[in-house]
Amino acid sequence: MVVMLKLWNKYRVSNIPSLIFIDASSGKVVCRNGLLVIRDDPEGLEFPWGPKPFSEVVAGPLLRNNGQTLDSSALEGSHVGVYFSAHWCPPCRSLTRVLVESYRKIKEAGQKFEILFVSADRSEDSFKQYFSEMPWVAVPYADEARRSRLNRLYGIQGIPTLIVLDAKGEVITRQGRVEVLNDVECREFPWHPKPVLELTDSNAVQLNEGPCLVLFVDSEDDGESEAAKQLIQPIAEKIIAKYKAKEEEAPLLFFVAGEDDMTDSLRDYTNLPEAAPLLTILDMSARAKYVMDVEEITPEIVEAFVSDFLADKLKPEPI
Repeated sequence: MVVMLKLWNKYRVSNIPSLIFIDASSGKVVCRNGLLVIRDDPEGLEFPWGPKPFSEVVAGPLLRNNGQTLDSSALEGSHVGVYFSAHWCPPCRSLTRVLVESYRKIKEAGQKFEILFVSADRSEDSFKQYFSEMPWVAVPYADEARRSRLNRLYGIQGIPTLIVLDAKGEVITRQGRVEVLNDVECREFPWHPKPVLELTDSNAVQLNEGPCLVLFVDSEDDGESEAAKQLIQPIAEKIIAKYKAKEEEAPLLFFVAGEDDMTDSLRDYTNLPEAAPLLTILDMSARAKYVMDVEEITPEIVEAFVSDFLADKLKPEPI
């Protein structure tokens, strides 16, 4: 059971069934959406199904909602938001309304930015109705193979998902949805990931993506929250850099939680003590928590706590 949960966390599995292909010699992920691979390439003609550049996967004609077409080469040199969405999905429609305004603001600021809609609609009529609300470009609905290849490329497990790419087609963030909702004025575009996040209603969904270190400060004082971020940021940066060098995702996300209703709900759900400051690691998929309740949180305490967790030296408590 323990080994199974470790695998779920390592590969950030959020839905089942899920099939992930791995290079046995290096341990690196080759493809996250193996189920789509099996469906799209049952003869194994594209084996070993390794990732391809965005420019290659997206190659072909794109649509505008007025019926005009353009070649995918028009995206070259721009930041691109690859938007996986569907009209039947209420959170998608809500995000689209916000994203339309974000897109307008970014373009008006003179930034080279385009959004590519990859539909998960259930019919072409639904696609056309939904796409009519969007000022950007889309993969033609009829090109199911290309839509599927883009889903495979980014291991999409749910919608809405917004992947933000740099001008070279490399991923900046997979959390575009959270960034758009947290930064409605788009001041931080193109939303390079922060090592430490302030826990909010919009990014709390990330708590379900794997183990998360959460430092509860229980204060409405922005200064105290910022001090807490600065305390754990060097440790977060070191962990992220270590795993990035191995071309792996960091095994922990890092948050600071202030005092609000969402934080109170999280404490209640995970049955945490009311102490503050309170250092925790929450693993929602394993329904496990690790708690460090001390009077003062220091960088040394945080680093030792993280090291012990990664070395499997901590005893979990049930959530």
